[in-house]
Amino acid sequence: MNISVIGCGRWGTFITWYLSNHGHQVVLWGRTGSEKFNSLKQTRKNEYVSINENVLLTDDLSNAVKHAQIIIISISSQSLREFMSTLSNYNIKDKIILLCMKGVECDSGKRLTEVVLDYGVDKNKVAVWVGPGHIQDFVSGYPNCMVIDSYSQELTKMLADSFRTELIRFYYGNDVIGSEIGAAAKNVMGIAAGMLDGGGFSTLKGPLMARGAYEVAKLIKAMGGDPLSAYGLCHLGDYETTLFSEHSHNRKFGECYVKNLPFTKLAEGVSTCKSLKLLGEKFNVDMPITNAVYSILYDKAEPMEVLLGLFSRSTRIEFNL
Repeated sequence: MNISVIGCGRWGTFITWYLSNHGHQVVLWGRTGSEKFNSLKQTRKNEYVSINENVLLTDDLSNAVKHAQIIIISISSQSLREFMSTLSNYNIKDKIILLCMKGVECDSGKRLTEVVLDYGVDKNKVAVWVGPGHIQDFVSGYPNCMVIDSYSQELTKMLADSFRTELIRFYYGNDVIGSEIGAAAKNVMGIAAGMLDGGGFSTLKGPLMARGAYEVAKLIKAMGGDPLSAYGLCHLGDYETTLFSEHSHNRKFGECYVKNLPFTKLAEGVSTCKSLKLLGEKFNVDMPITNAVYSILYDKAEPMEVLLGLFSRSTRIEFNL
């Protein structure tokens, strides 16, 4: 397939590496003037991967769009609307839009596929790629399982079957709401886990996982999705890579925050906790972990006081979905 990858960060370059190594024709687009993109053009590598010579690197968006049957977008979630405003100026009517990014729009609380649909894209041509895995592990040959989900089962199967290899086994998703919310929310849980690590209370990550999945399942159900999605690869199945791995940006951000150490890489959970708090209020769902992370990051509450307070809540919780 002819594929254009939008975004030259760690996931954009990994996707380019992965798909170009498995028989697809790939174009990688980066912003004009981007330091990351300029470095890739000069060296064709970054700290994660080396880009094949058969991959075209371009900052010409019209060229990237023209080339593609499938446009894979891997940028900051809060930049998606601005990018779609630009992308919609090109002829994307027959293009498949695949989002390999996790988050919820802060101002509106919209899922990322909803943001894409705001720009007139055919609903049956929009999909998401979510699930566990770190680039450092993939490039070292360690396999994992991920999920493709969309509004069209035909599209879901086509993408999953086309991208499946021994390195990544793709499962068919059947709940776009659950896949998007679950994937976004796990980053908030990752921040909370990192704060527990930083504060010396890593033993509480077990209760955090159990209560976190339940909290997210309730929100998914209230939004019209399948609550069991929270227990699949998009959320609970991604906890090992997000709540425990040294490679997790969100876990590391939480740890550094508690220790008052600098952290300069993107942690999507910072904006996502704001979005999920909004959704919890909109759908009248109690979101204690999300609200705790929000109060720490935005209200500057004392981290360990707030987090340890979660575990003194009433034990008479009915786990009914």
